[in-house]
Amino acid sequence: MHKHLTLSVFLVVLLGISIGCNNRASDEQIQKDIQAKAAADAETKDSDVTVASKKGKVTLSGKVRTPAAQQKLEQIAREEPGTAEVDDQTSIEPDATQAVQAPPPAPPVEKPKPQPIIVPAGTALTVRLGQALSSKTSQPGQTFLATVAQPVSVEGRTAIPAGATVSGTVVNAKAKGKFKGEGELTLALTNVTVKGHTYSIQTQTLENTVKGKGKRTAATTGGGAAGGALIGGLAGGGKGAGIGALVGAGAGLMGGAMTGNKQIEIPAESALSFQLSAPLTLPPGQ
Repeated sequence: MHKHLTLSVFLVVLLGISIGCNNRASDEQIQKDIQAKAAADAETKDSDVTVASKKGKVTLSGKVRTPAAQQKLEQIAREEPGTAEVDDQTSIEPDATQAVQAPPPAPPVEKPKPQPIIVPAGTALTVRLGQALSSKTSQPGQTFLATVAQPVSVEGRTAIPAGATVSGTVVNAKAKGKFKGEGELTLALTNVTVKGHTYSIQTQTLENTVKGKGKRTAATTGGGAAGGALIGGLAGGGKGAGIGALVGAGAGLMGGAMTGNKQIEIPAESALSFQLSAPLTLPPGQ
């Protein structure tokens, strides 16, 4: 009786060992089968996945390239004979070579740089005097102020607006003698102020003289040009009619030139036109 009991226990132990061996062999077989099927499937063959099985519980870990590959791999594991449970720990990480690459950003479009405004030589600059000038009282080198009477445009852009401040200088002033000699008054512009910035300018001079017996002449000088820079039309006179024709409607050289003892006088608010003898360059912002 005792011998039979011992033999029965031995057989039970041996059976347990055999079952354990069979389980381990089954887990190994599950791993091999899943890996082989994943390698053969078109959807999962490029996945970098590790398969582990313990007592029928299959654990999947590693990287797959697409959600579809992840689902297919889990399906393969679940359908494998002997699989009791599937723990999917894989992550989706697309292959850098297959990932859709965004096109490189387009280079920024450079806006054309604004160009400076160049007022060419020969442009007429019409101004209105802010003070009276006289061949008798004005002195050479004396500064006078004026404002731009008509805007100056270049290629459709206003370069010098009406109302801009202009300064000039008395180039020469000579009082006329009572019996001989001639009176002379010569003017030129030197600066213009646009939007708070002052720019040097060069203009031809306006010269007006009164000679013996009251004969009066007027001209522009500089750069070989004479006449043409005067706006006689502002007072009804002709082109080149002289400073006397520029002082405004009804106003001429005060005192007239018939008696021979009067001076060249230009009242305040008189309109005069000068020609630029050199180009004037203004910044783009002007």
